[in-house]
Amino acid sequence: MRHELVDSAAMKLITNPGSYDVVLTENLFGDILSDECSVLTGSIGLLGSASLGSGKQGLYEPIHGSAPDIAGQNIANPVGAITSAAMLLRYSLDQEEAAQAIEHATYVALAKGARTRDLGGDLSCTQMATEIMTKIKG
Repeated sequence: MRHELVDSAAMKLITNPGSYDVVLTENLFGDILSDECSVLTGSIGLLGSASLGSGKQGLYEPIHGSAPDIAGQNIANPVGAITSAAMLLRYSLDQEEAAQAIEHATYVALAKGARTRDLGGDLSCTQMATEIMTKIKG
């Protein structure tokens, strides 16, 4: 994505986020736009990401990265890491059914009110992950 286009994409992401399904860009612009998109979801902890090249290989991680300021406190929102794993299953391992099961379980847990502190809840990272795991259809 050229720098002239990233300005327009940033504006459109905020004013009409439903007009996008996938954003394909280089790492610098992708990092900026994904952080911007986290505001739309309510927390930087909710979004997974994938850096994909040619072929099936990719790098999958939550958009917030490592969050060293809260390391070891069991308060990070695990949803971004969990949805990144779903992307790994889908795009690199061709496991669509497993990816959908994880995504569905995540949506159900959130819809039923499971929340970490960044979303106004009181669940720990471990508790939130457990809420999602118990909802995966096996």
